[in-house]
Amino acid sequence: MDIPSHQAVDWDRDELDRTLLDFSEIQAELNYKQAQESLQHQIEAIDLTPREQNGLEAEIDRLTKMLDKLDRSVVQIAAFGMVGRGKSSVLNALLGENAFTVGPLHGVTQTVGSANWQLEEEAIEASQQSLQRLSLAGVNDSQIQLLDTPGIDEVDGKTREILAKKVAKQVDLILFVIAGDIAKVEYEALSQLRDSGKPMILVFNKIDQYPEADREEIYRTIRDRRVRQLLSPEEIVMVAASPLVAEKVENIEGKVSVQRRRGKPCVEALKLKILDILHREGKALLALNTMLYADEVNEQIVRRKMEIRNDAANATIMRGVMTKAIAIALNPVTVVDLFTGAIIDLALILSLSHLYGIPMTQQGAFSLLQKIALSMGGISASELLGTLGLSGIKGLLGISAPVTAGISLLPYVSVAIAQAGVAGVSSYAIGQVTKTYLANGATWGPDGPKVVVQNILDSLDETSILNRIKEELTAKLSTNNYQ
Repeated sequence: MDIPSHQAVDWDRDELDRTLLDFSEIQAELNYKQAQESLQHQIEAIDLTPREQNGLEAEIDRLTKMLDKLDRSVVQIAAFGMVGRGKSSVLNALLGENAFTVGPLHGVTQTVGSANWQLEEEAIEASQQSLQRLSLAGVNDSQIQLLDTPGIDEVDGKTREILAKKVAKQVDLILFVIAGDIAKVEYEALSQLRDSGKPMILVFNKIDQYPEADREEIYRTIRDRRVRQLLSPEEIVMVAASPLVAEKVENIEGKVSVQRRRGKPCVEALKLKILDILHREGKALLALNTMLYADEVNEQIVRRKMEIRNDAANATIMRGVMTKAIAIALNPVTVVDLFTGAIIDLALILSLSHLYGIPMTQQGAFSLLQKIALSMGGISASELLGTLGLSGIKGLLGISAPVTAGISLLPYVSVAIAQAGVAGVSSYAIGQVTKTYLANGATWGPDGPKVVVQNILDSLDETSILNRIKEELTAKLSTNNYQ
């Protein structure tokens, strides 16, 4: 039997929609799997020494928790708002149970009656406040976690900023609850949260307390004037999480009075909006948000690791500088001066390569030293001329010491310090260039070695290095002189 042409078109459209949906789901699964593998590799690739791990335990733990969040498909939804706007009531209405504390005081934890729920308190950095996290078990290990935060007007501006950044970084969806026109502090907090780039729903709660005309007027004011630059109309939902319903009550004497009682929550529009977001973008959001947060944490770890290694590298460089300066100062033989200086520079490069975890052979270190020396040009030539010339003078003064009854030792020390200063500055420059090369992953970058070396030489404060070398050498040589 032939299918009418219009039915065939409808069938083709349905089939196309299903195909696109299937493709979208497959792509979301692939992205999700890729995010898991990437984060797993990121954690495994953290190459820290015990000293570097000290102070970074919290950051590493956060990365591990991010991976666990992905593995178990944990979706986190956080509610923000001022005291009295009904944050906890909105969350309770979504749950259908009074799981979160409702009232003017925040932070009073009530017992939760369901074994499937787990209510926890989490401290907020630099604050006496805490946020409440409720976990709802789903299929397998999956969870939806609802976070109830302190009222944004309960905390000072700095703490509010910390709270917004801390929570917004880790959650997947933000509910910002208001109960009328937006106050200044609400707008400021809303702007801070918007900067996080996370999906957000502005929840206009307690609409039951307004006549319909007033409610619509407030809604239009919020939509068209208050948050026009921050949110689209589709991101604003009106609810009545804990409505007050008026009813007539007749007493035994027949007198009629009006009393208010709590009615059934009206949050269906909000539920549908949340479900729509999670259905359409849930996996993608979870993967993206987790990776963005993990990337930021990883940057903190890398930055801290490089700071620690930079400090250790500078200490290693100065040890090499002083070792070379002392060796050059105390040695009277010119040829030995040059040989000793090269050996110490090679040892410095090998020590730095070990510090940065980049394997390097002696031949590799020698090739790197050659490349650096050629790129350094002027300093290398100065060191060679200084070593040759000053070594000759130093040798003559040393030989003449017995003849002059030790009088020539004073100029000998001055010449030795001058020679050591030239050698020390050269070694310091070599160390700094090597450190930069290794910190960049044993690459010179797009500019090449000459540009890297020149940039470091331009920033080299020879005066301060020379002063340090002179002070330490004078102290050591004076001590040796009296022994």
